[in-house]
Amino acid sequence: MVVIAAGRPAPEFSLARAEGAPFTRADLQGQRTLLVFYPFAFSSVCTDQLGVYNDLLGDFSAQGLTLYGVSCDAVASQQAFKEQLGIEIQQLSDFEPKGAACRAFGVYHPGGFPQRALVLIGADGVVEWSHEADSPGDLPGANLIFDALQAA
Repeated sequence: MVVIAAGRPAPEFSLARAEGAPFTRADLQGQRTLLVFYPFAFSSVCTDQLGVYNDLLGDFSAQGLTLYGVSCDAVASQQAFKEQLGIEIQQLSDFEPKGAACRAFGVYHPGGFPQRALVLIGADGVVEWSHEADSPGDLPGANLIFDALQAA
């Protein structure tokens, strides 16, 4: 599977939010969004990645970017992860049906979890940039995101 390419419209999808309402393609309209696909809540690389991105939320926000963490973990696991880390990045669950949104974005790993990937979507709902890590253990640095924001 290959991560969705720049220039393509974001696919139809539905992800679960902690408060219950689904997060869909319609929620992307009118804002620049970065979907941060990560394999597992509480894993070491995921913890580091979301911690680094959370520390830079002010810088991302100053550039008009909203981040969302996406995994196939259950909502309750994601919320516990978010609370334990003390992060503000809203979490979106692709738990049921498992991996449906990840498949739509081309980031579903055959092992049953999202490949570590970043998808930048413009306010018009079109993918501006995407990045898939070489392996789930590779942490994409925040510099990749800032470079993509400048280039887009």
